[in-house]
Amino acid sequence: MSNPQQLRYSKEHEWLSGAEDGVSTVGITEHAANALGDIVFVQLPEVGDTITAGETCGELESTKSVSDLYSPVTGEVTETNQDVVEDPSLVNSAPFEGGWLFKVRVSEEPKDLLTAAEYTEFSGS
Repeated sequence: MSNPQQLRYSKEHEWLSGAEDGVSTVGITEHAANALGDIVFVQLPEVGDTITAGETCGELESTKSVSDLYSPVTGEVTETNQDVVEDPSLVNSAPFEGGWLFKVRVSEEPKDLLTAAEYTEFSGS
């Protein structure tokens, strides 16, 4: 398993892309997707919602459990990935590509986001 170098990571196992025009993409890591098992339902924040770093902004339901989705940053949701709502298995099969969850216009980024190397050490993956 390889964590893409260009992303930053939260200790809640979300990843964050670099901003393009102030907007970053958020998803969960391969480590988290594997730990959850087969994801069968995804609840995402709504476009226009203001989300806060470290707070719950959605849910992922797998065959094993229901897990909260945490926002790695503070900002406004600009887009949600309807493909994962319709086919939640994308989160398992392509967590860093087609399985992304939402895009956010970042207003505040916490100082404790991890680099790929730091996340790999933290998660053991």
